[in-house]
Amino acid sequence: MIMQVEHHDLHLDFPEYVDSIHALKASSEKFGNLYDEYHQVTREVERLEEDDVPVDDFAFENLKKQRVRLKDQMYRMLVAHKSGD
Repeated sequence: MIMQVEHHDLHLDFPEYVDSIHALKASSEKFGNLYDEYHQVTREVERLEEDDVPVDDFAFENLKKQRVRLKDQMYRMLVAHKSGD
């Protein structure tokens, strides 16, 4: 059975913030680092899911939680940027 992997691209998750994503990637080293780390973790989670790699549940859940924490941090920065803070 082939598992359908859900892709977690920020542009798809936050379409209303596409302009802010691009602006912050260019102007904020912190945001750029979070963005890069988010995509690195996301690629690893998707690779594990797509290739059905045996991995212990604890490690896999930690990767997913790390991705959520990164996404939350970026979301807060995007909201602040869009509101002009």
